[in-house]
This record gives sequence, C-alpha cells and structure tokens, in this order.
Amino acid sequence: MEPAKTSVLVVEDDPAIARGLCDVLVFNGYHAETVADGNRGCESALEGAWDLILLDVMLPGIDGFSICREIRRKRPTQPVIMLTAKGSEDDIVTGFTAGADDYVSKPFSLRELMVRVEAVLRRSGKTMGDERIRCGDVLFDGLNLQATCDDRTAALTRREMDIVVYLFRHRERIVSKAELLTEVWHYKDPGIETRTVDIHMLKLRKKIASLTNGSGLIETVRGEGYRLESES
Repeated sequence: MEPAKTSVLVVEDDPAIARGLCDVLVFNGYHAETVADGNRGCESALEGAWDLILLDVMLPGIDGFSICREIRRKRPTQPVIMLTAKGSEDDIVTGFTAGADDYVSKPFSLRELMVRVEAVLRRSGKTMGDERIRCGDVLFDGLNLQATCDDRTAALTRREMDIVVYLFRHRERIVSKAELLTEVWHYKDPGIETRTVDIHMLKLRKKIASLTNGSGLIETVRGEGYRLESES
C-alpha cells in the first residue's frame, strides 16, 4: 500500500497564488487543497487532519490572524505558516503572536516557500524539552510554557521556550543566528533571508523585561549572535 502523502491546506483568496501554491506542493510530493475565504478556511482547518496549514492574512470573512488564534486554541500543535504582505513587519509580529510557526512574505520564491514548509514539518512536534530552567531571577517552565519572577508571570510560545533552552545549554559561548535557524527552527539552509530569529528575540526580551523590570537576559553580540547574560 502506498504511504499517505503529507497533507497541506492552503487558505488563500487570490486564485493565481492559490493555484501556484498547490502546483508547487503537488510537484514536491504533497497533497494540497485550497479554500478561498476565511470562514470556510477556519472550518476546514479545524475539521480536517492537516500536516500543515498555509494561511493568508487578508481573507474575506475571518482574517488569518483570527483563524490562527482559533487553531491555536483548539489544536495547539497544528503547524501553521502565515502568508504576509511584503515588508509588513507588523503583520509578521502579529502572526507570531497569534501562534504562527513561521511566515512567508509576498511575493515569495518557490525555493523559499519549500524551505519554510520543510523546516516547519521537520520540527513539528519536536521541541527542546519540557524542562525547568532558572536564569537569574527568572524561572522558565517548559511544561507549562511560562516564565515567572517573584509574583509576575509571562506566557511563552513553544518556540520562545526552545530558544531559552538552547541558549541555556550553550551558555558558555555565543550562539549564531544561523545555528539557531538550524538547531531550533530546523532549516536545512540557514542562509535563507529571514527575520524570524530577530522578531522572536525581540518578543522574548520584552516578555522577560516585563518580569525583571528591564533586563532581557539575552545579550546580542553584534555581528556574532546571542548568549545568555551572566548571572553575576
């Protein structure tokens, strides 16, 4: 019996883009289906068994951010890639906040699309661990996905927790952006142009700073990468 193909739901209202996405996915061996509006897209996302959902931001009916939040509420581990307008950093930040695993900016190359699709599928369900880590006065709880300091608590995404765990495991040295893309995001080609790491670091630092009254705990070493700040 032939093994089942990896299934991808494409929620995209532009017929040409939807057709192009399906064509490249099918060419690369995936099973792909399309939905053209937000209401049906949300229903299909929650009713079907999808290995991955490609989700446009601007949709008739329910927008992509709202759909992503609903998916995260009911299916926390469902892999989702958002399709955003070129250069719209606000869209990218909002997408990650809604729970997207990654984003692709329009217009995108087919190579970039497939790199991100394959990376998200590789890391789907794979995490750094559910351990508890203390950095300075902050306790990071991977099981409950939260950081606490005294009586203050901040919710973390799984990817944010993975970043903390990886930096903690390698706290004696600087960790480059390319290494994070390879080891945390599971990109085979860490040289691909992406602001994913920068945006995740920005959000993570803000959450930590809200607990520590200013310290973000993660230091940027210009031109080199990141490391956890010393506890001294």
